[in-house]
Amino acid sequence: MIETKKRSLDRFRLDGLRALVSGAGRGLGHACALALAEAGAEIIALSRTLDELEKLQLDIQSDGGTADIAVCDAANPDQISEVIPRLGQIDILVNNAGTNIPEAFVDVSLNNLDTILDLNVRGAFLMSQAVVKEMLRRNHGGSIIHISSQMGHVGAPNRTVYCASKHAIEGLTKAMGVELGPHGIRVNSVGPTFIETPLTKPFFESKEFTADTISRIALGKIGQVEDVADAVVYLASPASGMVTGSSLLVDGGWTAR
Repeated sequence: MIETKKRSLDRFRLDGLRALVSGAGRGLGHACALALAEAGAEIIALSRTLDELEKLQLDIQSDGGTADIAVCDAANPDQISEVIPRLGQIDILVNNAGTNIPEAFVDVSLNNLDTILDLNVRGAFLMSQAVVKEMLRRNHGGSIIHISSQMGHVGAPNRTVYCASKHAIEGLTKAMGVELGPHGIRVNSVGPTFIETPLTKPFFESKEFTADTISRIALGKIGQVEDVADAVVYLASPASGMVTGSSLLVDGGWTAR
């Protein structure tokens, strides 16, 4: 008879691990940092805005957690190469920094094209590269989680560049997972549907947009930042120890249609 190990929710704990979260000042990044801290991780929060980082640090510390902060533009290679090596041990990376500029394909300017791809793709690549170098040097494995999107699996009007950037992240996730697996470094993505954040708030000011969006989500509701943060905790934890090169869709059934 095959023996099964006794299950424990301790496998979702992150005690003794250090988690780096980019774009942590607000929205998804802020929620992910709080959730990882609640699970026991020590947080290293990066953002371009110091006052938002200081508020996050206070929130985590007031709940008994530990958080270090550093100002860093995830689209700036010089800042990444300067900041990451001095952060010390990094066990978990949440590549959250990203942006979107919805507009028709024929109207996309070179500036907007570069803005989205520089942060969503180039920034995620360079941040991952810098962190992986530290993980390999310490030889303790790790978990890298790219915040992608359901738009990395489908297409949508007025989002050609954003979709292209997130499809690139899905390819990056798979390739990194294969290459880094032998080193004990797991790489996965989380693909949310539309989530209520400061980035998406302007969209939801349109009743027509909101109604159309909800009609495409099988669960019939807009996602919350906590939905994404919970998925991130799972992928960061030993509970997902056999998961790499995968995308965890938190899309309410959008892509199932």
